[in-house]
Amino acid sequence: MPPMIHCVGVAKRYATGFLALDGVDLSIEKGEIFALLGPNGAGKTTLIGVICGIVSMTAGKVLVAGHDVRRDYRAARQAIGLVPQEIALDIFATVLATVSFSRRLFGRPSDPAYVERLLKELSLWDKRHARVVELSGGMKRRVMIAKALSHQPDVLFLDEPTAGVDVNLRRDMWALVRRLRDEGVTVILTTHYIEEAEEMADRVGVIDKGRILLVEDKGALMRKLGKRRLTLRLHNPLAAPPEALAGWPIALEDGGLSLTYAFDAASEDTGVSTLLKRLAEAGVDFTDLETTKSSLEDIFVDLIGGAA
Repeated sequence: MPPMIHCVGVAKRYATGFLALDGVDLSIEKGEIFALLGPNGAGKTTLIGVICGIVSMTAGKVLVAGHDVRRDYRAARQAIGLVPQEIALDIFATVLATVSFSRRLFGRPSDPAYVERLLKELSLWDKRHARVVELSGGMKRRVMIAKALSHQPDVLFLDEPTAGVDVNLRRDMWALVRRLRDEGVTVILTTHYIEEAEEMADRVGVIDKGRILLVEDKGALMRKLGKRRLTLRLHNPLAAPPEALAGWPIALEDGGLSLTYAFDAASEDTGVSTLLKRLAEAGVDFTDLETTKSSLEDIFVDLIGGAA
């Protein structure tokens, strides 16, 4: 089965000379949740704009559901639902009218039952006759999501969808995203809440300075690049690490009462047993220990730092 989104050599250079995208190659499969991560100014929103046909590319080719976004714009755009960062709504229209009009705009026949289900899933049904101007910021964000899904797209883009929104919306939206994925919809999200990407995404792409640094299955990425961290709670504080452990990746924290050691859990020799032996030989006692895994955020920061 061909990918739902296929980008080849996509570049975008603005009139100022700024190169926002630099030869992006990216394929996203049908029915997956794909998280696109990157710092501010990395090119995330520009890439989404190119795929959606909102931003013209300088070079390259983009296919959405098999349709070229330049040669067959209408068919490609009809396959896409977009929730941008900025709230853009007719503030004097009602919620129901806004969503129903967006559905008709994409050539879809009227389907009151579908619109009702969508509004109920986003906790908007009770507000269906309210004008947008009367809604809170969180409710307006819900309307944006409903509007993007009104025509039942094959692809849904969520560009920083939960930035500054309440916990209830975040919970409702992720439940909706899981349901959409189960129905075969491809979901692409950008987010600063990396824990959301860690929880939701099937695959992760990291972009920086207009270039894709990697695209990897989330689980494989965390196994490949993730590290573990051993923390020992010491019986007595240390002013400095023991000389016997000079050069080891250890650090003292919490006023010298905690000693941390980073290691690769996939390595044949993690060094943990040697560490504990040397601490015992140095007369360093500990009262407790725990190990934790690297989060996706740790990996992301390491990748961006290494590419800088």
